[in-house]
Amino acid sequence: MSITPQFPPPFPDPAGAEAFRPEYRWYHKVAAVLFAIFCFELGVFLLVFPWLDFWENNFFATWNYTLQQMWMNPYFRGMISGLGLVNIFVSFIEIVRLRRFSSS
Repeated sequence: MSITPQFPPPFPDPAGAEAFRPEYRWYHKVAAVLFAIFCFELGVFLLVFPWLDFWENNFFATWNYTLQQMWMNPYFRGMISGLGLVNIFVSFIEIVRLRRFSSS
């Protein structure tokens, strides 16, 4: 009997291990498609809306003079449009990730 501890190997044997493949149901697929559509629509809205006339006619634009100056600033509008571009990018990434539902 040895007094040295016996530890299991740090990594399992890849040849003997079976690859774990998650099982997706229909609601996973529908949720992924709806999320991609939602991100795309929100991105287009955030990209376009700050440059329309409706942007100036809301509660935040008329509430405070300092806030109005920030609200009408083109850099602030560009930041909101940049968030829209990020949302559109996320939607395209989600569309590419829809391949995970394929059976091959």
